[in-house]
Amino acid sequence: MEGFFDLAIDNLGSPLILSFILGLAASLARSDLSFPEAVAKALSIYLLFAIGFKGGVSVSGYGIEWGLFSALAAGVVLSAVLPFIAFGLLNVMTRLNRTDAAAVAAHYGSISIVTFVAGTSVLQSQGIVSEGYMVAVAAAMEAPAILSALWLVSGGGRERMDPGLWREILLNGSIVLLVGSFAIGIATGEKGMAQIEEFFVTPFKGVLCLFLLDMGLIAGRGIRNSRGVITPGLFAFGILMPMIGATLGLVTGLVIGLSPGGVFLLAVLSASASYIAVPAAMRVALPEADPGIYLTLSLAITFPFNLTLGLPLYLFLASAITGGPA
Repeated sequence: MEGFFDLAIDNLGSPLILSFILGLAASLARSDLSFPEAVAKALSIYLLFAIGFKGGVSVSGYGIEWGLFSALAAGVVLSAVLPFIAFGLLNVMTRLNRTDAAAVAAHYGSISIVTFVAGTSVLQSQGIVSEGYMVAVAAAMEAPAILSALWLVSGGGRERMDPGLWREILLNGSIVLLVGSFAIGIATGEKGMAQIEEFFVTPFKGVLCLFLLDMGLIAGRGIRNSRGVITPGLFAFGILMPMIGATLGLVTGLVIGLSPGGVFLLAVLSASASYIAVPAAMRVALPEADPGIYLTLSLAITFPFNLTLGLPLYLFLASAITGGPA
């Protein structure tokens, strides 16, 4: 466990986490610090394009291989299965109705791209490499969880699977940016990276610090507004479910032969909870579900847990089961 505590201390002392903590503390103290919406959106676009492009460049260096397809298949299966586990836990631990439980479950099968980006930064700080195509796995894990949640609500029926929802899922901005920039990275390779490296590599962590500062502000507002919404059972679920997801991701990554860094990132994806793509889809598919529940759980409870304690824990476990560096 000494390795875990060392990783946790390094993680908590990093500018990334301290920026998030600053935003969280400022919000809880009711400071007037805030980011204009346009600035926050610009930061998210930058991060999504940068991580997708760098992943594509990495893949271009050694070509598309079988490992990419096995990882994509594993990610899709995990995203589809995790909502059923979450739904079962919610039925045991809470008194949510079927619609709200399914909406929450969808968030815990899909992924948080910001948590994924933070995970890649942790790997970089530790000098650990991972498969470049993991960003494609992240994009593939956005949608299956939403379809699983709709199946849970409809009892296996198809009455909610309308074309408008498919459009909402497939043309979601985060998916378009990730897939598109990944394709650009593959097409242009190292030559393309050399042309824009000074913009997308050197400033990356600084931009991520600002984005996490904003995330801290949003999480703090969610915590302030969660009185009477988040019960002890829901709070416990928000901590337990990411650890279950991470465990399944670790085991799956080991089985399909990912590197220690790849195993870690699959665990991070499986542990994270969406707060961008899925809420947008839920507004269309399940408008009767309470966003105060699913947004507060994913953004104000699970996201801070993963960012501060989850990432070092998952890296420690990935290193332990693969025998890789920690």
